[in-house]
Amino acid sequence: MHPYNNLDKIEIGKRVSVIDFESLALPAKFYELGFFPGSIIEVKYKAPFNGPICLKIIENDTLIAIRKSEARLIITKEI
Repeated sequence: MHPYNNLDKIEIGKRVSVIDFESLALPAKFYELGFFPGSIIEVKYKAPFNGPICLKIIENDTLIAIRKSEARLIITKEI
């Protein structure tokens, strides 16, 4: 496995640390949701057919769902 992976490639049940974003247009939105470099995220569920991905932000115990296209822009490192 590569040391870094995009969030859409992470398997259900794995925890990762957010490293960076691939798009400068996304960070403001994701900071509001609790995504920022260093955040620990757990993948809870992936909907079929390129549907949304359900994530748990560990620091604030929040469950959110994001589009797979958005998850593809979040660079993570498995912990």
